[in-house]
Amino acid sequence: MSTAADGLTALVLAGSRGPNEPLAVYAGVSHKALIEIDGRTMVERVIDALAALPQITRIAVMIEDPALLAGLPAVRRLGARVQILHAAGSPSLSVAAALEQLGTPLLVTTADHALLDPDWVRYFLEHCPADRDVCVALARREQVLAAVPDTQRTWLRFADGQFSGCNLFHLATPAAGRVVRFWRELENDRKHPLKMLRRAGYGSALRYLFGRLSLAQALDRIGARCDARAALVELPFGRAAVDVDKPSDLDLVRRLLAAG
Repeated sequence: MSTAADGLTALVLAGSRGPNEPLAVYAGVSHKALIEIDGRTMVERVIDALAALPQITRIAVMIEDPALLAGLPAVRRLGARVQILHAAGSPSLSVAAALEQLGTPLLVTTADHALLDPDWVRYFLEHCPADRDVCVALARREQVLAAVPDTQRTWLRFADGQFSGCNLFHLATPAAGRVVRFWRELENDRKHPLKMLRRAGYGSALRYLFGRLSLAQALDRIGARCDARAALVELPFGRAAVDVDKPSDLDLVRRLLAAG
């Protein structure tokens, strides 16, 4: 299923991880998506970056209470181009619900991707192989640290390098739904790559442990488990790996934006 005049739909995950989410408490808001940076909430920064791409004809934002977003300037300005949906209980459940409502292709990102740049999204979409069901954006550690030396990331350590996720996913076909179902199994282990790989098979976990598993091999194994074709798009933008998960991330992003 695809609508919005054959354009691409983008999904922004803006849900909360609970009433005591540390970063929201730190900033004094109900949802970290509503944290303001230089006069704009993080979710508006993401919406504006996506709206700068004409091929993205619909932007769906998932949050527990849609009324929290209805009055934001970016939402009002874009009118019918923005659709606000109810978030489910976790990111994977929200994406699964969005796939049912919106269909594919679907570009997925997060509201805490406060530095998101339209050029990053454009590059990602242009480099997603046409024959894949799911594409994932990552950046090499060297690129990330060259751009942001003082960032603290979770690194995926493979035989061909260390990578960090960039919170950009292209769910190209309905087969992506099987990957999302597998994601539900992984959600609690997202900061523990070895545990994630065990779910894909002990052979993969051992190869990862001994530094013999490449990132492409890991994607192939996960794809085989899900009966889907997955691909990596390596982004040449180090800042694309910087999201806002903790107070130090927020302070870093504010410094980067203040410095231009």
